[in-house]
Amino acid sequence: MSAARATPQGTGPAPRRGVIAALVVLAVGALCLALVPHLPWLGGFPDAWALPVTRWVDTGLTWFLGLIKPGARMLSAALSYPMTWANVLLLHTPWPLLVALVTALGWYVGGLRLALLGFAGFSFVVASGYWTESMNTLSLVAVSVPLALLLGGATGILANEVPRVKSAVQTIMDVMQTVPTFAYLTPLLLLFGFGPVVGLIASAIYAAPPMARNVMLGLERVETDIKEAAVMSGASRLQQLFLIEIPSAATQIMVGVNQSLMAALSMVIIAAVIGGFDDIGWEVLLTMRKAQFGAALLAGLVIVAFAIVIDRISAGMARQQPRHSRRIALLIVAAGAALAVLAWLYLPAAGQIQLLVPAAEWLDARLTQFVRAQGAALDAIKNGAMFYGLLPLRIGLDGAVLPFTWGFQWTPGMSAGFYAAAAAIGAFIAWRGGVAAGLMVPILAGIVETGIAELPWPFVLIGAGAIGWVAGGRKLALYAVLMLAAVLLSGLWAKALWSLYLSGAAVLTCAILGGAIGLLCALSPLAWRVVQPICDMLQTIPLFVFLIPVLMFFQIGEFSAFLAIIFYAIVPMIRYTRHGLISVPPDLIEAATSSGATTWQTMREVRAPYAAPTILLGLNQTILYAFAMLVIAALIGTTGLGQSIFLALGQADVGLGVTSGAAMAILALVADRLVQGFAAERRRALGL
Repeated sequence: MSAARATPQGTGPAPRRGVIAALVVLAVGALCLALVPHLPWLGGFPDAWALPVTRWVDTGLTWFLGLIKPGARMLSAALSYPMTWANVLLLHTPWPLLVALVTALGWYVGGLRLALLGFAGFSFVVASGYWTESMNTLSLVAVSVPLALLLGGATGILANEVPRVKSAVQTIMDVMQTVPTFAYLTPLLLLFGFGPVVGLIASAIYAAPPMARNVMLGLERVETDIKEAAVMSGASRLQQLFLIEIPSAATQIMVGVNQSLMAALSMVIIAAVIGGFDDIGWEVLLTMRKAQFGAALLAGLVIVAFAIVIDRISAGMARQQPRHSRRIALLIVAAGAALAVLAWLYLPAAGQIQLLVPAAEWLDARLTQFVRAQGAALDAIKNGAMFYGLLPLRIGLDGAVLPFTWGFQWTPGMSAGFYAAAAAIGAFIAWRGGVAAGLMVPILAGIVETGIAELPWPFVLIGAGAIGWVAGGRKLALYAVLMLAAVLLSGLWAKALWSLYLSGAAVLTCAILGGAIGLLCALSPLAWRVVQPICDMLQTIPLFVFLIPVLMFFQIGEFSAFLAIIFYAIVPMIRYTRHGLISVPPDLIEAATSSGATTWQTMREVRAPYAAPTILLGLNQTILYAFAMLVIAALIGTTGLGQSIFLALGQADVGLGVTSGAAMAILALVADRLVQGFAAERRRALGL
């Protein structure tokens, strides 16, 4: 028997580390609970102790941006030309010809099914009445994506060719993808001013990292034999790279093109915030602000149609598969050109075709009637979730349980009873062998009773360090403590805890609900056939569009933001849970079945432990998605770091925008590293 198997459960190094960490956190929590009434600075970090980081950043960046502003304005003027040309080309191309071109490309790449998708998607855009606005959006994407591909491709090649800069490039890309986009819009505004070009540059920055990552990954995966054959043939390094390695990595690089396209398209509404020109993103924002939800939904569906068509066609181009007949594609284009001639003579311009506008107006009227008729029920749902779920998580049972919500007042005696019950449950679990789990029960009880946004800062720092120590040792513990200490000293601690509360509540909901759906899909192929297209659609919808349906029914507020985060972040949890559970080696399942285990016993004892690393990866992605959506949710009434970032954009406050964005990125990075640490520990335990 191996040493790992001979070690009794609960006595190995990892369980002992968990017990010690839980004891330390429990002791610190109890100490803070006892001392906060006498030492208030333990509960809330005093403003006088915070460093003026926001002012330092504002002063330094304003000075630096002032130095490079002339060059930035010249770049802005230069980029305005290709965007103008692209806009003129798209607007003056007859709509039947453009629809035919997309249909022909769909046929060539994926056959009849993809051709019909392209035709239906762009025909929907024509019928929506938003053709002009849509072409303005496509002109932004048409210029920003090549710029992103050039920047990302060059960065990926540089990281591949110069190993010393690879880790720095990966760190920069991590930061770029975790810092909320609104945070770096503020310095871009100071550099380039308002206008479409600022949105173009912001889109290119956001869309470049996926390309860089896929170029690096593709070049790393080129087989050694291919590289050696190129060297033996006498090719120079440039010849090896551009004639051998990059073509060999073409499939992975095309995946990067697909992801960059989707990233750029997801930025169109954010770009509209600072661009202020007549595109489809601006139309979504304008109709949302006017509470015209029928028109907002129609404009949002136009973006969804673009996203689905572009995603499917670019994904098809990334796959190595036989292409379909060029002759039929050319016939489709010829038919579109012939119809375009008729369009010039008889058919109305695309901007005058508004077949779906009456449907949007009808939906808006019916929605207003529904909300008025069902307002009490909708308010009951929202208030129930707020009073009995979100509010206690935010400010604790001590502050949330009030006579007008719960029907009684929370008292110190109730707190004592609550802690006593938690201690009894924890003692029972510890007596059954789960010492670390038993210690966690009173810790969680303390968090619920106090509230996440009201937690003492020493408890949070020590707790994060303890989790890091259990997940990855002293190095990860130190990383977590130092990163959170930076947020603490920045003066943004209270807002960071609020952001942690809302994103944490959404992630917990996604983990429970998404895990259950993923489990169902793993057990039932029929359920997966139903859920898969929904997940595909949710992953192609730009972030802002998620705000429209929740605003329709629940108006502006914290609950609407909570739902929007869930809708956006739940998909990775579903996908990774299902993938992990169905990827268990068949011999392990056969061994469990032959030993007499039932389906649920096999799931609990074999499939779930083996799938744990994959499920944790899904949880990691869910956390990052939740933080990404948190800033967007600030538009509909949330507070915390997201609100600070959005306010900084409106006030052109570089210091506040950058420091708030950095604080949110720190929270996301710490959560990412902690979850990765647990996933790595599980993989080691399974011998993977």
